[in-house]
Amino acid sequence: MRETTGVRGVPRPVRPGGWWCDALLLAGLVALTVALATGHLFGVDRAVADWAQAHRPTAAFRAAVVFNYLGQGSPLTLLAAGLGVLLAVRLRSVRPVLPPVLAFALTTLTIGPLKVWTARPAPSASVKEPYLSPEQTLPMFQHDLPVRFAQSYPSGHVANAIVWYGVIALLLVPLLRTVGRGMPPRLATAIRVAPPLVVLFTTTYLGWHWLTDSVAGLLLGLLLDRLLRRVPWDGVPLPGRMRAWGSPFTSIT
Repeated sequence: MRETTGVRGVPRPVRPGGWWCDALLLAGLVALTVALATGHLFGVDRAVADWAQAHRPTAAFRAAVVFNYLGQGSPLTLLAAGLGVLLAVRLRSVRPVLPPVLAFALTTLTIGPLKVWTARPAPSASVKEPYLSPEQTLPMFQHDLPVRFAQSYPSGHVANAIVWYGVIALLLVPLLRTVGRGMPPRLATAIRVAPPLVVLFTTTYLGWHWLTDSVAGLLLGLLLDRLLRRVPWDGVPLPGRMRAWGSPFTSIT
């Protein structure tokens, strides 16, 4: 197996290239947040939630719950960390554990704080604790509610799914190469795209998030994913004795 070293300090390419897409994602998230904070888009959210509630038979509900587990942050974190450790052992390199560590830091520092700051209840808050009226479930910044009842915006399931399946795909490709197998690019793309789309649909359909919560999770997740994909993992400087365990992993062939 031949290894090629990464270029230190040079960001990896992303598609579409340039920072304009990142800027659009951030601007979209800010604009959406401002719109909701000023009382806009509530009609869209309510219409989608009401439609989902009226078209949610038991079988569809149970299926949606099962598929929504694809966006559980803790299992995804453990899976990505496990893949990183396994690849690190096979290559005798610490670099494969860097993506899960940075992904965990980024999601922890963004998703949770945004949820607490925006303090928005979920649609289901009107049919279970704290049993708000339907009108009270829509606005943001309801800091008078206990934190556990006002953490709907943005959707952590959607954002986590985008970030973690991106990391999983990043690690699976070189891991398969260590056993002499390859992963078709289309399969890698499917791993990155399909689960987040399923989670976006199910979390909205189940009434666990407003549509705009899911869209916000999509925008934030894509932004974080692009940041992670830019990192030159094979060229990140390592401190001290860790340099002896700094073999590249994304560029192995």
